Amino acid sequence: MAPRIVLLHATPVAMAPIQAAFAERWPDAETVNLLDDGLSLDRAKEPGEISAGMIDRFVRFGRYGHDMGADGILITCSAFGPAIDRLSETVPVPVLKPNEAMFRAAIAQGQRIGMLATFGPSIGTMTDEFEVFVGQSGRAATLRTILVDDAMARLRAGDAETHNRLIAERAPELSDCDAIMLAHFSTSRAAEAVRAAVDVPVLTAPHAAVDRMRALIETVERA
Repeated sequence: MAPRIVLLHATPVAMAPIQAAFAERWPDAETVNLLDDGLSLDRAKEPGEISAGMIDRFVRFGRYGHDMGADGILITCSAFGPAIDRLSETVPVPVLKPNEAMFRAAIAQGQRIGMLATFGPSIGTMTDEFEVFVGQSGRAATLRTILVDDAMARLRAGDAETHNRLIAERAPELSDCDAIMLAHFSTSRAAEAVRAAVDVPVLTAPHAAVDRMRALIETVERA
């Protein structure tokens, strides 16, 4: 029986990249999509730390996903780190943050890591997660992030070409890094344009996340 992976989306622009990654890397998995785009809209109104109310709301969203019979839950938005931590404490299945696997791949490339982001409220939580991950790994690494203004708005308006161009135009500012991460699932569609602009390894979150979730599920199945 195929494992059911529930995908929690806070914006519709993250849906296509992760579906494509599952089709390529784990087509046998049964994926179920849950979308609450109000989460990203309301998170954008909280530019600082995520509020307790938002955490509770996100956990209820995730618990609904678990109630659907999830064997694993994968979150596709990077602005909800503390809420994802809380959710993982309340459900008995693997819960995967969107960028954990990409961080793992990035520090394998070296110590100087760059990141191109398009959603400002996610930068703080992602930076915190990166520093925690680096501390746990025992490897020295630093993160430098560039926020690409207006790219997300262009993508939401259906203009993926401009979204990709705006991101690629900023990439050379990180050309001295050992690796460049594209912060969000939605920015993975700009990977080809960014790779054309720099000679640095460019990492995206969706494929790494699918590989990591598959490994977690197979570990549980073998236990």
